[in-house]
Amino acid sequence: MKLLRQTPPDPTQLSLQLDFFSPDFSAQPAVDHPAPAPMPGAAAVPQREPLELFPSPAPSSSILTAGRRRVQVRDHILEYRLLRSKRRSIGFLIDEDGLRITAPKWVTIAEIENAIREKQRWIFIKLTERRERSARRLQPHMQWCDGATLPYLGNDVTLRILAGQASGASYDAESRELSISLPPDAGEQQLKDRVQGWLQLEAKRIFAERLPVYAEKLGVTYRSFALSSATTQWGSCTAEGRIRLNWRLVHFALPMIDYVIAHELSHLREMNHSPRFWATVQSIFPEFEMAKRVLRESGPDTLPIF
Repeated sequence: MKLLRQTPPDPTQLSLQLDFFSPDFSAQPAVDHPAPAPMPGAAAVPQREPLELFPSPAPSSSILTAGRRRVQVRDHILEYRLLRSKRRSIGFLIDEDGLRITAPKWVTIAEIENAIREKQRWIFIKLTERRERSARRLQPHMQWCDGATLPYLGNDVTLRILAGQASGASYDAESRELSISLPPDAGEQQLKDRVQGWLQLEAKRIFAERLPVYAEKLGVTYRSFALSSATTQWGSCTAEGRIRLNWRLVHFALPMIDYVIAHELSHLREMNHSPRFWATVQSIFPEFEMAKRVLRESGPDTLPIF
C-alpha cells in the first residue's frame, strides 16, 4: 500500500482521524492555506492561573531549548516543538515527545500559534490518546499460566495447559478454551511460542477465507498475501497486488479483519487515501468508520506481548 497523506476537502475543518495505516499515524492533515491572522484578544491571558497540559521538566520560559515553545490555549499551557522546513503548509504531528509542528520558514510564530488554537480540540484529544497508550504499555503484561486469558476473534479465550509428551494445540469454541499440550519441563517461552504459532495459523486460515470474498465484491485480483508482524501497520498492499496482513488482527472480531482486508484490496483501485479511495472501501464495507475507529484505538502495543 502506497502511503500518502490525505488532504481534506476543507482544510479549516477539524479532523479527528488517527489513521493507523499512515506512516505518520498520529499526524493531523496539514493546513494547506496560510494561517489567518490572530483574532483580536485571542492571546489574552485568562484571569485564573493557566494549567500546563502534559507538563515536562523543561524550563518555564516561553521559548524552550531545541526548538521547543509554549503557547497558552484557553486555560492551558501547551508545549510544542517547532521545526522549520521548505514545505508549503503547517503540519501537526503527535509523537512520543508530544506536539510537533512543521512550518514554512516564512510563517510567523503568531500565525503558527493561531493555527494551534484552531486545531486545539484535535491536539488535546490526540495528546490524551497518546498518554493513555503510554500508560497501557506500563501495565503488567498477561501472566502466561493455566487459566490466563487472551483475545481471539473479539472474545477472551482461556488457556489450559496439559502436560504431555508431544506439543500441540486445540481450541474448543463452545467453552472458549485453548488447550496447549507441553512437555512437563516446558517453560514460559515454549508456552508463548506454541500459542503464537496457533494464532498465526488461525490468522492465515481466516485471511485466506476472507480475502477472496472481498476481492470478488470489488472485482479485483490480488497476487499473493503473507502474514506481517509490523508494529505500526495493520496491513499493506503493493501495486503488483502483494498484500501483507498483520497476524495480530486475529485478536479482533471478524468485522475488524474484514475492514483491513477491504482497505488493502481497495488500494488495487486507488493507491492513495483520497475521497475516491474511501468511497471504494465503503462500497464493499459500509461500516468501515466504526472498524477504523476501533483499530485506531487498539494498536499492537495494547495486545499480549509474545
